[in-house]
Amino acid sequence: MGRVTTPTGTGGRDRDAAGRPRNARPRDGLGRPLPPGELGVPTTPDDLSLTPAEALAEAQRLLDEGMPFHAHEVLEASWKAAPAEERELWRGLAQLAVGLTHLRRGNDVGAVRLLRRAATRIEDYAARPPHHIAVAALTDWTRRLADRVETTGAARLSPADAVPRLTG
Repeated sequence: MGRVTTPTGTGGRDRDAAGRPRNARPRDGLGRPLPPGELGVPTTPDDLSLTPAEALAEAQRLLDEGMPFHAHEVLEASWKAAPAEERELWRGLAQLAVGLTHLRRGNDVGAVRLLRRAATRIEDYAARPPHHIAVAALTDWTRRLADRVETTGAARLSPADAVPRLTG
């Protein structure tokens, strides 16, 4: 779907052809908006459509590469497209990636909140984990990371400490 933009400084927002708001501003590797006209890191297309296995593989690749914001975009697309019975799981996975984004941005308080919220949503699927998602291990990992950030702060973590395994 093409983008239709309103002139900068008119108070308008970027909109797609259907009139839905879109943000066409370039973003850095952690999803922070850059000034218009600067080169940024490509973001996920608005019309992304992946199977659950493809979404999990792509999100894992992005997490492994230190791009949790971009993993969040992939997981959010899956959340919005998921059947009702899986929607909260995908929402929890997207929140996990947002928590990791906050962590990378130095926002320990926001990271802990999102990580705990994500763990709560994800753990509801422990009895019957769909798509080979490592629900129990992922829930435990997420809570341990939140505890560690709350206790010692994100500055003491290595980049590898903030990369979960989504499937197992």
